[in-house]
Amino acid sequence: MTLKLYTNSQSRGVVVDWLLIELGIECERIEVAFQTEMKTAEYLKMNPFGKVPVLVDGDVVIYELGAVCAYLADKFIEKGLSPALDDPQRGVYYRWLFFISGPWEAAATDRMLGLSEVTPEQKTSIGYGDYDDAYNAFVLGLSEAAPYLCGKQFTAADVLVAAMLFWQLKMGEVQSHPAIERYLENISKRPSYKQFAGFFSNV
Repeated sequence: MTLKLYTNSQSRGVVVDWLLIELGIECERIEVAFQTEMKTAEYLKMNPFGKVPVLVDGDVVIYELGAVCAYLADKFIEKGLSPALDDPQRGVYYRWLFFISGPWEAAATDRMLGLSEVTPEQKTSIGYGDYDDAYNAFVLGLSEAAPYLCGKQFTAADVLVAAMLFWQLKMGEVQSHPAIERYLENISKRPSYKQFAGFFSNV
């Protein structure tokens, strides 16, 4: 059955395009317009947020970028974009999937919107503490990449993390760091990166 990807070339949906290149699989790509097609009653049944990407696999509908990437990596696990279920690196893989989609995106968004100043009392109630805590945890984790997040295996977690970093550096939303630079240098050597960079330049 044909996979359908509802996306927009000016959105984070290009991250899924990158993953599909790495997986070497084809997917019916359906371009959806912001503020109009994404807000129709039919589309909102698939994603109540009215955003992209949305992946449809038969009767299965998945939204949220991290969930879409994790689903695809496991559906085609033989392609090697996710560790085997009994691989010790599976835990590291999960940690990065959830970190980039949860604490890091929340911390970075708060900072971008000028909402990152919190009192010590407020900090204890925030799952990631504050932006500095999230950033320090991020660069510490990246410093252990060898050369990828799960060692020698490039995974969907690398796609999500690298795409986020490339975007945030481009927009000046995150300060660079030697660990970030080294990690992204290794990522940029992958053949698929040139194609992703082409998508990314249009966002």
